[in-house]
Amino acid sequence: MILKNDISEVGKFQKTHALKGELNALLDIDPDYIAEGNAIVVDTDGIFVPYYASSIRPKGTMSYLIKLDGIDSENEAKPFVNKAIYAIKAQLGPFLNLDEEEMMDEDDLVGYSIVDDSSDSLIGKIDSIDSSTDNLLFIVTTDDGDTVYIPAVDEFISEICDDSKVIRMNLPDGLINLNKKQDK
Repeated sequence: MILKNDISEVGKFQKTHALKGELNALLDIDPDYIAEGNAIVVDTDGIFVPYYASSIRPKGTMSYLIKLDGIDSENEAKPFVNKAIYAIKAQLGPFLNLDEEEMMDEDDLVGYSIVDDSSDSLIGKIDSIDSSTDNLLFIVTTDDGDTVYIPAVDEFISEICDDSKVIRMNLPDGLINLNKKQDK
């Protein structure tokens, strides 16, 4: 059973498209999440039900045409119109666009711990997030009091676990030592 705490809203179905059951949808995540076979979840009569897409294609910059498995006509697609699209949080990490304000408030991640996925070691906790430039940065304080700047890019994030407030990251070798704030 899928619980509300296990999912995040990532878009919305807008309307049906053509006669073969395609749906026009707005997405706030990388469409590869759906293209790679991950479940999209829809509230169906108060129950969160997973669906899988047999195809997805762009219709605009954030609009996509999605064909769900088993939905083969306009009448079968109509119940999805104006429904929120959810994704399973545990599968979202690589597909989040953290620099898009629509996805999450920056302050939502303050206090999360950063764990290096390759060594399974704690790097530190996020004190703040710098969004003053095009590159979003986690400002992290390590256990020894150093300040580290970590780029908050999709390629580095393996998983975001809201329950334990941990972000697992695959960081390039030497990145942590390279950008420690040196107190002189």
